[in-house]
Amino acid sequence: MFVQIQETPNPNSLKFIPGKVVSDDGPYEFLNQNQTEIPILKNILSINGVTGVFLSENFLSVNKSQDEKWENIKHIVISYLNEYYENGNEFIINKNIPLDNLEDYGETEKKIIKILETKIRPAVARDGGDITFKEFKDGKVTVILKGSCSGCPSSTLTLKQGVQNLLCHYIPEVKEVLAV
Repeated sequence: MFVQIQETPNPNSLKFIPGKVVSDDGPYEFLNQNQTEIPILKNILSINGVTGVFLSENFLSVNKSQDEKWENIKHIVISYLNEYYENGNEFIINKNIPLDNLEDYGETEKKIIKILETKIRPAVARDGGDITFKEFKDGKVTVILKGSCSGCPSSTLTLKQGVQNLLCHYIPEVKEVLAV
């Protein structure tokens, strides 16, 4: 199996593309070994310098501490991925849990979520990250940045010039976008 590696805008995050399904249950982020019982994720999170793993449908992003070198990490991650899929595993996460129920949100929130899902998330995923809706209150949209976007030097610029401009354009009620 050939695992592709792509750089992301965040120098402390790499995107690993195994050519197989990684998560068929939406995106997940794990910041330490205690958050999961999945052996491959525990193994990756135990690599010296790894600070988080983000899983999406067809890739996973690995974040590292600034002082660790990728040469010490990426070959180990590739080895774990190759072994995992060569052992017949189809995906890393398969929980089939229904996504958030949109009926719980107001009309403006539904519009925000639709734009995030259709226009913004695919672009952010190409860079190895994810963005999800948290809340809308007093004209302010709060989002959660995960994967390569978390701690990325260019995420503030992307958030303000990309996400905020797009949401304000389509939804006049939106005045500002904040990340947590």
